[in-house]
Amino acid sequence: MDKGFGFIEIKGRDNDLFFHSNELQNVDFNDLQTGDTLEFEIVDAPKGQSAVNVSKV
Repeated sequence: MDKGFGFIEIKGRDNDLFFHSNELQNVDFNDLQTGDTLEFEIVDAPKGQSAVNVSKV
């Protein structure tokens, strides 16, 4: 069972970027692996920046 959210590590950025599994496009949360290359948009959210429209490259 997935937790419904994750974090994206971005080289050169001090902190990871939060994403919710609802933002995944054409990929299942459980199919994501550490090291996968992702495409996404960054938006300002109430608790800081987060990733939306997340998809695997």
